[in-house]
Amino acid sequence: MANVTFGGDPVTLLGEEVKAGDQAPDFTVVNNDLEEKSLKDFAGKKIITAVPSLDTGVCDAETRRFNEEANNLGDVTILTISMDLPFAQKRWCGAAGVENVITLSDHRDASFGQAYGALIKELRLLARSVFVVDENNKVTYVEYVSEVTDHPDYESALKAAKA
Repeated sequence: MANVTFGGDPVTLLGEEVKAGDQAPDFTVVNNDLEEKSLKDFAGKKIITAVPSLDTGVCDAETRRFNEEANNLGDVTILTISMDLPFAQKRWCGAAGVENVITLSDHRDASFGQAYGALIKELRLLARSVFVVDENNKVTYVEYVSEVTDHPDYESALKAAKA
């Protein structure tokens, strides 16, 4: 498993670590309208970002950045998944003017967190991570950010999505 810290303290990630070349694991999450969604509901290329909470500075900035970059990515769908309740995600998107990123909640079953090895056992939050998935649902890029409170490598993720 990836070695990850939160505020400098090591944390335990639950689930299986995903690697480039793997078939993207399926998951079940809830959208802002309380509808269940899974990987198969999103066709084509995808950038999937996992964040601890949209109501934190780095998660806010990261999601806004991917929202801005969406205009340069053509047919790439950007999903941001957190443990935030769908109501909070919807409120945050409205307040932030985020319209190019689909926010999804893993609060119910932690299905995504377990499937992608991103569930922080000690906090029941998702570790900051980025997965690029091609149109055949093969993972082409993975980053588990080593310190959860740091930003991901935006340029590498965007380059992988454009490839």
